[in-house]
Amino acid sequence: MQEEVLDHLLRGTEEILVKHEFVKKLEEGRPLRIKAGFDPTAPDLHLGHTVLINKLKQFQDFGHEILFLIGDFTGMIGDPTGKNVTRKPLTQREVMENAKTYQEQIFKILDPDKTKIVFNSTWMNTMSSADLIQLAAKHTVARMLERDDFSKRYRSGQPIAIHEFLYPLIQGYDSVVMKADVELGGTDQKFNLLVGRQLQEVYGQSPQIVITMPILEGLDGIQKMSKSMNNYIGIADAQDDMFGKIMSISDELMWRYFELLSFEKMERINAYKFACDSGAENPRNIKYELAKEIVNRFHGGTSAGDAMRNFIAQFQRGAMPDEVCEITLNTSAETYCIANLLKDAGLTSSTSEAVRMINQGAVKIDGEKISDPKLGIPSGTHHVYQVGKRKFARVALG
Repeated sequence: MQEEVLDHLLRGTEEILVKHEFVKKLEEGRPLRIKAGFDPTAPDLHLGHTVLINKLKQFQDFGHEILFLIGDFTGMIGDPTGKNVTRKPLTQREVMENAKTYQEQIFKILDPDKTKIVFNSTWMNTMSSADLIQLAAKHTVARMLERDDFSKRYRSGQPIAIHEFLYPLIQGYDSVVMKADVELGGTDQKFNLLVGRQLQEVYGQSPQIVITMPILEGLDGIQKMSKSMNNYIGIADAQDDMFGKIMSISDELMWRYFELLSFEKMERINAYKFACDSGAENPRNIKYELAKEIVNRFHGGTSAGDAMRNFIAQFQRGAMPDEVCEITLNTSAETYCIANLLKDAGLTSSTSEAVRMINQGAVKIDGEKISDPKLGIPSGTHHVYQVGKRKFARVALG
């Protein structure tokens, strides 16, 4: 049974540091304190965030204590992870407004009665300047510069503000205050999570287990899911929008979404994949199952069935074929003019024809009719484009 629990908890994880220590903690037979932190940098969560929240749910189902940390204090610093310039800090008002929506959204997955919401301002606002200096003395600049993004910026002469060094230090200190047994985070957070492990040892605590989760690709299948990239599926999206976006992903990306977002057993998912690979099942029908599961998770009731019927009816009007060609268009610009995109994807013979078809209401993006021939499609996005009744293409902008 212990092996089955371990397999379930490690499903879809990227790395665990250190596995034998994790097994030892599980064998203690007590509820572990599972920490995951989220900076409220935007008002809405998307499915990329739920990769981590789903894992919290799995720990919760096995009786462990979930500590959902909202980094209202660190959010005002701004996470420098992956940034090549200093990130603009958020105001206290922005942070608190976003934090409120987070609490509403996470309980669509987690059990509110078994989840403890924690704000790191609770202890950081009471920390004196002398206390902060003492904390800073427990880490070194050399260790900070081991971080890839800091190292690159330092070598290239890009400025690094002192407060950016405080971010991983405070995130690590959160683990000390919370006495975390396990901390979850994305692969891009590995350095910050290890700082927590190191600081716990300095403070005489048993070091937390670090479990990193993969970064979910967005609808384009290339860039990480991000609202700024417009390649995201929001938890708060309307049911029809959510269903349609999931159906727009490529067949290959579908399996990645199944592994990281679905609560189906891997045996079932592997059976789906075998059926598709052998030609016994159309991948589109399997994608319906994924879309229904996710829509039902966030909307409940008859939402999944209604969204599926609306999706089918929408595309039946355009007679969408079972197989849609997939095209990647490379661009260095931030946006791609829709008229040029339609021409370059082979859906129209010229940009003038594209403009004419748009003006006639004969062009759709993911089933939605568009009317602006000057519309700019953001780079990094992935959509199904339709011209007239019979021309379709799934286009990724690289």
